[in-house]
Amino acid sequence: MKRRYVTTDVFTDRMFGGNPLAVVLDAEGLSTRQMQAIALEFNYSESTFILPPDDPAHTARVRIFTPRTEVPFAGHPNVGTAFLLAREYRYSRGVAEGLFRFEEEAGLVPVTLVREQGAVVGAELCAPEALTRGSIVSREIAARCLSLEAADIAVRAHPPQIASVGLPFLIVEVASRKALRRAKPNIAAYLEILPREGADSIFAYVREPAGVESAGLLGLSARMFSPFDGIIEDPATGSATAAATALLAELKGGTAELNWRVEQGVDMGRPSLLLARTATRDGRVTAAHVGGRCVAVLEGTFALEGEEAR
Repeated sequence: MKRRYVTTDVFTDRMFGGNPLAVVLDAEGLSTRQMQAIALEFNYSESTFILPPDDPAHTARVRIFTPRTEVPFAGHPNVGTAFLLAREYRYSRGVAEGLFRFEEEAGLVPVTLVREQGAVVGAELCAPEALTRGSIVSREIAARCLSLEAADIAVRAHPPQIASVGLPFLIVEVASRKALRRAKPNIAAYLEILPREGADSIFAYVREPAGVESAGLLGLSARMFSPFDGIIEDPATGSATAAATALLAELKGGTAELNWRVEQGVDMGRPSLLLARTATRDGRVTAAHVGGRCVAVLEGTFALEGEEAR
């Protein structure tokens, strides 16, 4: 049988920006081994595979694979998958509601469609888990992992720390945009400390100048390195953005709703824009959202060896 796939660039409004995603629309009957092989063939940071939901009230069961492993949750795969499924007639009920519900290993992920002049142009997810804050890593070790000096790591807001809202990352604030630009993964240092508490990736960010915040948005520039997953650098990482903004929101404390503008992928030539929202009540994060625009890129079919092509 021929199986359909489509691709999209996520967290961008133009083709060949953002983070590319492949979605296999007809994944029924594929084994885990086959899905992993297909994800490696696409060789994007993630690929998704669409299956019928266990609960018919939900949109689909979605499995997410990096080139090397399956992950329980990720950001740009949810945003891009929702955008692409909105183009399929069989998901018209979700399009009418403006909401898809994806069953994933981390839990149920609600994804709201984003429209402009009536057309679906992107999506926004709500993280499936509450913020968890894990172990702390010294600034010296974090600096070595990023091929930086200890003085390049900022610790006034928080030390390098593992955080998760469905997928864990080591969150590291760097002291300047210049330092962020110099960062690159040091595999030997990674091997010393990661994986830890499920985290095998580092999300490094720098705060934007106050001028961005005056527009009502809290601004970050970020990079994400995940060499153990076969991803030297990721152009846009929604799950890490949600974890990092949730961590920063909780550190601010109080009761508030904050809006975030996160630029990523600039230093690797695939500029991405992620828009996040966090809600805190009495110093605890109650919700973390991340979304953005998408652009459809490719579509096609394939037939696996041994399957009848028809």
